[in-house]
Amino acid sequence: MERLKLVSLVLALLLASPSASATDVGDLRLAQSSFPSVHAEKLIRQLNLFPKKDVNVVVDRRVSGSLGAKRIVEKRFRFPNLGLESGVSVEDLGHHAGYYKLEHSHDARMFYFFFESRSNKDDPVVIWLTGGPGCSSELAMFYENGPFAIANNMSLVWNEYGWDKASNLLYVDQPVGTGFSFTSDKRDIRHNEDGVSDDLYDFLQAFFAEHPQFAKNDFYITGESYAGHYIPAFAARVHQGNKAKEGIYINLKGFAIGNGLTDPAIQYKAYTDYALDMGIIKKSQYDRINKIVPVCEMAIKLCGTDGTVSCMASYFLCNTIFSSIMALAGDANYYDIRKKCEGSLCYDFSNMEKFLNQKPVRDALGVGEIDFVSCSPTVYQAMLVDWMRNLEVGIPTLLEDGVELLVYAGEYDLICNWLGNSRWVHAMEWSGQKKFVDSPEVSFEVDGSEAGVLKSHGPLSFLKVHDAGHMVPMDQPKASLEMLKRWTQGQLSKTGAETENLVAEM
Repeated sequence: MERLKLVSLVLALLLASPSASATDVGDLRLAQSSFPSVHAEKLIRQLNLFPKKDVNVVVDRRVSGSLGAKRIVEKRFRFPNLGLESGVSVEDLGHHAGYYKLEHSHDARMFYFFFESRSNKDDPVVIWLTGGPGCSSELAMFYENGPFAIANNMSLVWNEYGWDKASNLLYVDQPVGTGFSFTSDKRDIRHNEDGVSDDLYDFLQAFFAEHPQFAKNDFYITGESYAGHYIPAFAARVHQGNKAKEGIYINLKGFAIGNGLTDPAIQYKAYTDYALDMGIIKKSQYDRINKIVPVCEMAIKLCGTDGTVSCMASYFLCNTIFSSIMALAGDANYYDIRKKCEGSLCYDFSNMEKFLNQKPVRDALGVGEIDFVSCSPTVYQAMLVDWMRNLEVGIPTLLEDGVELLVYAGEYDLICNWLGNSRWVHAMEWSGQKKFVDSPEVSFEVDGSEAGVLKSHGPLSFLKVHDAGHMVPMDQPKASLEMLKRWTQGQLSKTGAETENLVAEM
């Protein structure tokens, strides 16, 4: 009965005038931007991206056939216009690009970059997953924590704070259809975390078979935004595979979620609180928008037990909360509320598309005629039934088995704000919950200044990062590299001076 009521309510919302004010929540009418196709398109345009295709589905199976029958087709490469000292060979550089033939697919290939550590090949292997859902991990590679950034003249500039200075770094274009990853069969487009995490696990098995010298290294899963869904599911899949001795043992030590969406019931409820605290909305508007929250909570609860129609319904209902706030926020950038969006443009990531579509770059990577789909509206919409699922549920088992979790969040992000993230981390039930809740907040210092506030107990840490929005490695590159170093070395709660002294002693 509850499900029927919910479906009826959503149908009423959909039939309401799309031009209705998002603030008119007395009758819960949907804002136009709540529609997934509109929202996906808006997401892409705000980043100044214009992919030629909505999804990387190729018509001709011969395209994948040209890559051969091998599970992994990989090459060492050197990007054009990369400033290097003379005498540095492609082998010395340790940069790889490749395709993995997805084992459990009809005809899919997953594209990835692998950058060997600039410091020590015994450094951890760190995989990065970008969210969206449906955005290429090259966004992070070029604008956040990769080895280099793109200059306006299309040359590459080394990133002083690239995460490859402390790890062997993997970027994967996933789910299928995103970035350079492609298929010739639409049935390979994923709709839930089972499909996503199985693909990633199969990829890792093939990757470590190709690079056995890195299989013994510590392994960490990282990412941001919608990867708050991908990361816990993927970590659980790796842990399951290790326990079942399915293949190569993956030395999983931890997973880190940056400004992620993990537990929607808690995080959507935090939107109005965060917006009020930050002065985005007034108390009267807060009270009005909050009328949607109980209905949203009921919808998410039904999604958790039912899973299809109710999950779609909860997406529409709950996103009315966010779109109502944004209708009042005007031209504020919801990734960083300190900034304004100019017209439809909030960030300019267009150099990524220009650079990756150059023929010398494509030749270096071996991608042939495959399109680069920077962000895919089709993948975004395919994951709608997954959106409101709670991915926190699998985390306690990982914590109990000693797998570490770091949740970090820039303080000025609205869309996956620190308040909602902090609340789900504190509410999570596990054996160390009380001690974590009771633990003191300590200063996270970089170069003698407070870069954030840290709370931790045992394998669980939460870090609120100062002066950062949704993309912490872009806004605070030095602090984010320090965060990665200390976390993977088990020194996150120590000050910079203490860490330096420890390294000196070693």
